[in-house]
Amino acid sequence: MEKKPLAKTQEGNCGKLYNYRPYERNLKEILRTLIFMSIPTIVEEVLATLLQYVDTAMVGHLGEQATAAVSVTATVTWLVNSVPSSIGVGALALISKAYGAKDGKLMKRLSQQVFLMTGICGVLIGGVSMILSPYIPVWMGAEPDIQKEAARYFFIISAPMIFRSASMILGAAIRATKDTRTPMLVNLAANAVNAGLNYLLIYALKLGVTGAALASAISYILSGTLMFAVYRRNKHLGWHFKEWRIDKGLIAECVKVSLPVLGTGVVSCFGYVVFARLVSGMGTTVFAAHSIAVTAETIFYIPGYGLRTATSALVGIARGEGDRQKLSDISYLSVFVTMGMMVASGVILFWVAHPLMRLMTNSPNAAALGARMLRLVAFSEPFFGLMIVSEGILYGLGRTKYAFIIESLGMWGVRIFMTFLSINLWNADLKGVWYCMIADNVFKAVMLILPLAIGSRRRLLYEEAVRKEDV
Repeated sequence: MEKKPLAKTQEGNCGKLYNYRPYERNLKEILRTLIFMSIPTIVEEVLATLLQYVDTAMVGHLGEQATAAVSVTATVTWLVNSVPSSIGVGALALISKAYGAKDGKLMKRLSQQVFLMTGICGVLIGGVSMILSPYIPVWMGAEPDIQKEAARYFFIISAPMIFRSASMILGAAIRATKDTRTPMLVNLAANAVNAGLNYLLIYALKLGVTGAALASAISYILSGTLMFAVYRRNKHLGWHFKEWRIDKGLIAECVKVSLPVLGTGVVSCFGYVVFARLVSGMGTTVFAAHSIAVTAETIFYIPGYGLRTATSALVGIARGEGDRQKLSDISYLSVFVTMGMMVASGVILFWVAHPLMRLMTNSPNAAALGARMLRLVAFSEPFFGLMIVSEGILYGLGRTKYAFIIESLGMWGVRIFMTFLSINLWNADLKGVWYCMIADNVFKAVMLILPLAIGSRRRLLYEEAVRKEDV
């Protein structure tokens, strides 16, 4: 093995020293850091998904109409969330790079702009969502008897959008400084409150779907408030209000990274809207089974998103340090860990599919149909994990345009087009629809990993990442 050049000893999180002199030591410490940073984000994602399970199960036991009333606007909610989420990706990429370069002044300036964008995003997106809430269930093809309740649910959860934005954007900024534990604790508290309020408002006070919406809204307010408090106390991000100023250059850099991510989210979520609209036309029972199965699958791939967040942060930090070898090591290890985890997830999903569906709905038909879909998709979980982690590496490198192109081609060229043909020309059932969904995920996984798998292209990406001063 060729001997690697000596590198500086750097101080990592929790006061530990990471010495990158021996190559084996390098891999060992990077793996340890990746795992320690990933655990809180994985736990956070899993807890949020479990809360969604609780919501779905509680509402599901009210009947299929209640489930449809909540589910029919779910894809639009993902679309709305894609705006603050994309800003969070930009914030994480820029702040993690400044953290790696040990540029404290730049981190504080970035923190100021992130705060400004959080406020603007929350006010604008929340206002538009509330104005459009009466029309969204109609556009989504909801049956007339659930449209009013679905509109009320979407309005209530959209009202505290500024708090939802703060939780996502400021949480990303905090994670960029290698603090993944505190955002986890904030969301743990909010999720616990939500679970308790769900039982109180849905069953004890008999508010049904409206109760579920109120519980979610209160938890958003709590998580956003706590995340803001943590953000203000972070030593890398804290600043005095008298020092605050608008920096158009830094905002432009953040937009440069965030805009393709937003485009990816918009393309993806509009695709999900169209996809859900196609499935909703297959009947209430089929749509309920589809929606619940999609929710049930989430917890089996959501840990990959936790790893993606940690990977993006570490890649950004390595960029700031100017360490190309470290970039390569992080990429290899994150793919290896994610794929191993997703293989295990797929096996578990296959065996627990039917009990899981029965837990989330009291409709035997919906449970049986949804379980068959889950067993089908279990075999594609490794590809889903590969897609997620590849996207995280590219985001950390600031290469967000490529992910946007692949998402557009996969969603509209594979999933939507093939689903349309399956339903309207080939009279396919829900199984055929899920085959189209799996094909989309496999396509995106292969295309996203290509730039990182081809040696010459990979070396060029890493060299440009550590050489360029802009993102």
